Amino acid sequence: MRMNRVADRLPALLTFLIGLILTLLPLPSIIDPFRPSWIALLIIFWAIYSPQIWSVGSAWIIGIFIDVTQGSFLGQHALAFSFIAFITIRFHLIIRFFPLLQLTFTILPILAIYQFLLFWINGVGDNNAPLLNYWGPVISSTALWPFILISLSGLRNRI
Repeated sequence: MRMNRVADRLPALLTFLIGLILTLLPLPSIIDPFRPSWIALLIIFWAIYSPQIWSVGSAWIIGIFIDVTQGSFLGQHALAFSFIAFITIRFHLIIRFFPLLQLTFTILPILAIYQFLLFWINGVGDNNAPLLNYWGPVISSTALWPFILISLSGLRNRI
């Protein structure tokens, strides 16, 4: 049974590895403020379509790992990822049947909450950054959501 759980989580873990690589990949300074929140998008996707194998605790572990790799406040991304995972899992039965356009506009406030939590924690920690660094990823991630959804749904259906 334990091996089956690992096999069930393997596609999600592989997508998170790809998301981590895309997150750490250097971008030109002109487009860096619009870097999509790859990990947040993946957490939302797996929380909607596989909440039985993806939980708030899993999002917290990924968040701690992101905090360590990016050098941010320890627990910052863990808190934000756990919160958006909780919201998404709580409403996944409703969200999963939305048409693509409505789902995209539902993801927008979830991503805005994620970025607001990062903004708030950085503000409390006196680690200020330009506002574009917080709200640019909301725009780019929302624009990428339909492509993420279509490609990962195809992957999820094949396995």
